[in-house]
Amino acid sequence: MNRTQSKDEIQPSYVIDSENAPGVNTKDTIPKDGKVDVISGAQVQSKSKAERLFVARLDFILLVYVCVSQIIKGLDQQNVSAAYVSGMKEEDLNIQANEYNYFTTYFNVGYAVFVIPSQIMMTWTRPSWWLPGLEFTWGVLTIVFFFAKNVKEIYALRALVGAFEASAYPGAVFLLSSWFTPSELALRISFYHSSQWTLGSLVTHSVGSGLQAAIYEGLDGKSGIRGWRWMFLIDGIMTIIVAGLGFVLIPDYPSNPNPRAFWLKDRHGKLAQDRSLRYPRADNKKFNRYAIARAFKQPQLYLFPIFYMTAQLAQQGYLYFNLFLKSLKNPDGTAVWSVAQVNALPMVGYAISIVLVWGWGWASDYFQTRWAIIFAQAVLGLIPGIIMSVWNVPMGAKYFSYFLSFSFIATSPPLFAWLSDRTPHDSEMRAFIIGCCTATWYGVNSWANVLIWPAKEAPHYRVGWKLTVGMWLFVMLEIWLIRFVDIKYVRPRNQKIGQELYEDQVQHVPHAIDDDADVTLDNKQVQDGLEVVPVQSRR
Repeated sequence: MNRTQSKDEIQPSYVIDSENAPGVNTKDTIPKDGKVDVISGAQVQSKSKAERLFVARLDFILLVYVCVSQIIKGLDQQNVSAAYVSGMKEEDLNIQANEYNYFTTYFNVGYAVFVIPSQIMMTWTRPSWWLPGLEFTWGVLTIVFFFAKNVKEIYALRALVGAFEASAYPGAVFLLSSWFTPSELALRISFYHSSQWTLGSLVTHSVGSGLQAAIYEGLDGKSGIRGWRWMFLIDGIMTIIVAGLGFVLIPDYPSNPNPRAFWLKDRHGKLAQDRSLRYPRADNKKFNRYAIARAFKQPQLYLFPIFYMTAQLAQQGYLYFNLFLKSLKNPDGTAVWSVAQVNALPMVGYAISIVLVWGWGWASDYFQTRWAIIFAQAVLGLIPGIIMSVWNVPMGAKYFSYFLSFSFIATSPPLFAWLSDRTPHDSEMRAFIIGCCTATWYGVNSWANVLIWPAKEAPHYRVGWKLTVGMWLFVMLEIWLIRFVDIKYVRPRNQKIGQELYEDQVQHVPHAIDDDADVTLDNKQVQDGLEVVPVQSRR
């Protein structure tokens, strides 16, 4: 039954920071386990049971769905290489070696061109329509590979698939940043990130390879159709099924929940809005020319895309572990590692990276720091870079360097969480900058790795490892620069906007108390007598 509570009965979402408000007695209001929100400077209480259950619901539905979608995306990307060695190369389409390399180039170009428009569309339409709609389309395009007759058609299809897949990673990161708070976000992005680069690699190289092989062996020649064509058909059908689930599992935004999301009740929407208010974070608005103007006036637009691109380039050495293993010979000229072992050993590295990616994300959230986590990864990145640059070292040191390289495939989660922290009151700019980060990386990656890590130089890359050292040092410099700008300019501005946003909106957002209680509080009462005082954070 609804009732109005007195100020003494209400547990406020914000309490005064006693260190910055001398003379105010807060001993009875600040919980012992309370933490300071590093964006607004407000002391935030620990989660209620209702909020913990809500976060678990988001984890088991939203987070699991985007992770499964990303794994299916990895299978779709692997099917080209699987088809290439299963008859598409010469027997059917007469594809030459250089033409195969162009498959990746066309994919990256399509991805880089479309990613920013896709991020803008995320603010104009419901993600529950946009993201599954694009996934459905690239599922259909994957099926169209079944009918490909020449290499030019493959080029066109790869460019289109890259364009439609451009929505997946940045769109999911933006969606997660809309529902999870700063103390939860990095770990969730870590789970999602691992589903693409680490767990996804394990699935696509083990389960995926086995699936592709089973399809090829079981269906090759069926109805007079080659096995590699059946691969595309079945992968496309799987993608369409996962896309269909997205229409009801993606929750859209807290202020405008997906009406088809049966798992998201009205009380959950109110609780999500209350969480946004507590931290305080602006919900989604439509992207327009003013958002572009704001973005170009903010340092985040110029700092984070270069930061992201450099960090991604710096960690690429692990990708060439299999070429290193393949090059090793015994004194009698025989291979040290069999073909199966060459494929299996990098999987050990990916398994290590899964644990570490999650660990880095957890540490970023728990200690409420982003820059320190990325800086620690950069320091670790220098070790294999230096060892492999010297090269004339014991073989054990080379193995150690490659396995260590898998430990910092984890800069993205704290980096995007940091970007989210810096843009709490402008979700449109956040979506735009995430798109710029991804577009910059794919634009550079479409040509950079070929020059930095040329296959003909394997296993000793004359330039690659030296550039790794230089890029990790540059990442450290970028961390210092972003943190300097953050402390001097961005953080004070965000804290000021945050306090104004809280004071303006607190009376309009229903305050969710308990899953089982039908109680709506007048949040203006929560605001009365309280003050949000900015404090310096550790981030």
